[in-house]
Amino acid sequence: MVEANPNLTAQLDQPRQAAVDSIADPGPLGLAGFASTTFVLSCFNANLVDASLSAAVLPLALFYGGLAQLLAGMWEFRKGNTFGATAFSSFGAFWLSFAGYVRFVAPHLPLAGAHQATGLYLLVWAVFTVYMTVAALRTSGAVLGVFAFLSLTFITLSAGEFAQSTVTTKVGGWLGLVTAVLAWYASFAAVTNETWRRPALPTWPRT
Repeated sequence: MVEANPNLTAQLDQPRQAAVDSIADPGPLGLAGFASTTFVLSCFNANLVDASLSAAVLPLALFYGGLAQLLAGMWEFRKGNTFGATAFSSFGAFWLSFAGYVRFVAPHLPLAGAHQATGLYLLVWAVFTVYMTVAALRTSGAVLGVFAFLSLTFITLSAGEFAQSTVTTKVGGWLGLVTAVLAWYASFAAVTNETWRRPALPTWPRT
C-alpha cells in the first residue's frame, strides 16, 4: 500500500489555499445589494412614497439585490463561508423571485385570495430568516442585528398580508427601513475595515 507523502500534500494544498485567500471579501457587496433594495421596497411598505411608483424596486431586485447578491453568495462558497454562502445566495434568489412574483404571478392571482398567497410567500422567508438568525449568533453583532430585524420585518409583513392590515404592513415597512440601515452599516464597516487594513469601525465579532 502506497502512503501519501504529507509534505507533497501540503505543497499541493498551498496554491489552492492561496487562491482562496486571494479572493476579496464578497460580504460588503452582498450586504449593500440587500440594503439598497430593502430600503426602496420598505419606503413603499411604510407608505413614504406613492405606491403607484413601486415598480421602481424591480430593477434593483433583479440586478443589485438579486444578481449581485447571488454572485456574492457564490464567492462565499469559494471562500468556504457556509453562513455567507447560504445567506447571500438565498436572499439573492429572494429578490429575483420577488421581481418575478410581482411582475408575472401576482397580477394573475384571484383578487379575493391574493393576500393569502403573498402572506405565504413572505412566511417561508420569515422561517428561513429566523433560523439564520440563530446561526448569526456566532457571526458578529452587526450581522446579527440585520438578521434579527429582518426576521421581525418578514413576520410583520406576512401577518399584515394574511390579516389584510395596512397598519401592520406599514409597521413592517418601518422595520424594513431599520434593517436596511443596519445592513448598510455592516457593509460600510466591512469594506472600510478591509480597505484601511484595521478595525476602524466596530462590528462586534461574536465568534
